[in-house]
Amino acid sequence: MDHDDRIADYSDRMTTEPSPADNDGVHPPPQRATPSGLRASDAEREQVVEALSEHATTGRLTLAELEERITLAYRATTRDEIDQLVTDLPASDRSAPAPEPSRRKLTRWILAVMGGSDKRGRWGVGRRVTAVAVMGGHTIDLRNAELSADDTTIVAVNWMGGTDIYVPDTIDLHVGGFSVMGGTGEHGSTRAPRRGAPRIRVLAYNLMGGTDVWRMPEEANDVPLKQARKIAKKSA
Repeated sequence: MDHDDRIADYSDRMTTEPSPADNDGVHPPPQRATPSGLRASDAEREQVVEALSEHATTGRLTLAELEERITLAYRATTRDEIDQLVTDLPASDRSAPAPEPSRRKLTRWILAVMGGSDKRGRWGVGRRVTAVAVMGGHTIDLRNAELSADDTTIVAVNWMGGTDIYVPDTIDLHVGGFSVMGGTGEHGSTRAPRRGAPRIRVLAYNLMGGTDVWRMPEEANDVPLKQARKIAKKSA
């Protein structure tokens, strides 16, 4: 099921049918809403977004799943629609002990020497990841990755090599570093990150090499990277 189908599936589950008209063509007076049918407030939307973000950092949601549910949270008009987004997740309780981190093995080092490496799909991202390419290259795809912290640092070191990094555009992204006879490029979506989003810092150090960082819009989440780059370019 692709991104649009999942959005449609959630939306179908959250849709309420309108009240039918009576025999005279006159709609009956509105009934008092049940607690679940009450209109949702901005504060309630922000609360569920915060809870979803916490679940993403513990590995229960990938970045792509987080983005889909956040999109629906901001579209929601009733409390019932809000509740549907967390029915398959445990309750968030700040007074409780911190949840256990994801059981998925966390990646902290990636090495490519005269070759290449790919990190794609659902994988665990350590709080700090160091990727070294020596006459080689990396593809680091974070669209469906599981973050282990709200603040993640990716250090890309390229000597006669290169690193491509793909990050959802809802993430608070910061890019820095320096290059000698090389460079770092930022491409893709220019949309501002959502408030309270997890932060990813990319520090790129290039010697006769380069780093390309792509911000990917939500419609590029579940497609091959070649197609995703084309979508990202159009959203720039």
